[in-house]
Amino acid sequence: MTLRTLAASLVFLLLAGSSPAQTGATQGRDPNRWEQSIRDFERSDRTNPPPRNAILFVGSSSIRIWNTLAKDFPGHQVINRGFGGSEIEDAVKYANRVVLPYRPRKIVFYAGDNDLYAGKSPEELSQHFEMFAFKVHEVLPKTKIIFISVKPSPARWHMIDKVMQTNALVEKHCDKKDGLVFVDVYPEMLGPDGKPKPELFKKDGVHLSEKGYALWTSMVKPHLKAPEPVTRR
Repeated sequence: MTLRTLAASLVFLLLAGSSPAQTGATQGRDPNRWEQSIRDFERSDRTNPPPRNAILFVGSSSIRIWNTLAKDFPGHQVINRGFGGSEIEDAVKYANRVVLPYRPRKIVFYAGDNDLYAGKSPEELSQHFEMFAFKVHEVLPKTKIIFISVKPSPARWHMIDKVMQTNALVEKHCDKKDGLVFVDVYPEMLGPDGKPKPELFKKDGVHLSEKGYALWTSMVKPHLKAPEPVTRR
């Protein structure tokens, strides 16, 4: 075992061991509940291999139902690998199968509100994203990961304090690490009254409307064209 592999193993063990006990809502979930979705991606990849060096969108249903990616980001090759109502640790679990094989030059990542709704803490979410970024950059050190901040969903307004805590923790981590970008959509999704703009959401108060995706597109697009960041020392 190389020193680098040993270090990676230790980081994952430390991160996993530092998470507080999960709530009953999380404990009752099948850890393999997205296996069929991942197999469907793999089956599709065998018959219609996606391009390498593309821009990979991955995460929860907010990514999965983003059906206008090709139109929203013209001039870019895009791959959509959002699945179910997944959580950040699901992206960690399946990164070897639906992230790394594509060798994307950039990754646009969204997940987090499902995690909080399931009872996980902001600290757990931040740790899981660190694990995801670490796993990607161990294999693809030049791939930029763009994290879209957890959105302020009207139907989940009761957990807004945890949303803000999560965003603060993830943003702090992104500011310290090369290859990570934090796109803060949160304030732009609030109206003058400090509450979510209803026109940005579907009737369920969780998923985005066309206007919601138009906002996300306008905020993500500059990071797909911007020059690579200067390496921090």
